[in-house]
Amino acid sequence: MAIRGACLCGAVVFEIDRIDGPFEICHCSRCRKVSGSTGMAAIEVSASEFRFVQGADHIGRYEAPLLHGPPAYVVPFCRTCGSPLPDPKAAGDSLEIPAGLLEDDPGIRPDKHIFVDFKAPWDDIGDEMPQFTMDEIRRHRRGD
Repeated sequence: MAIRGACLCGAVVFEIDRIDGPFEICHCSRCRKVSGSTGMAAIEVSASEFRFVQGADHIGRYEAPLLHGPPAYVVPFCRTCGSPLPDPKAAGDSLEIPAGLLEDDPGIRPDKHIFVDFKAPWDDIGDEMPQFTMDEIRRHRRGD
């Protein structure tokens, strides 16, 4: 059974066959601005397990200037309601899904906070999940 997701207005709908993660909550300033909250909860999925059901042509795209180096910070969004969306032009074998778009239980839960060195001064992380700074998450992803 596919896990469905959609933007706020329903113009863009997608399905995911299987979700493995990771499921991270990013606290960088860009994710905070896109989400309007303490961070962006996002789940990584295999590109082969993901498909747009409708509205992929309804997705706009903003590419922010580089801060620390490639890759660029890209914000795909619904042209009507502004919801952040998966990137239909994502390169590679995986893509990030803003978790708030999911209409069904993904079957996994957040496993870590990332970029905590950039969290808002009023943001108090109150759970027991691991917390990674920018340098720590980069080393973790490289397997160092």
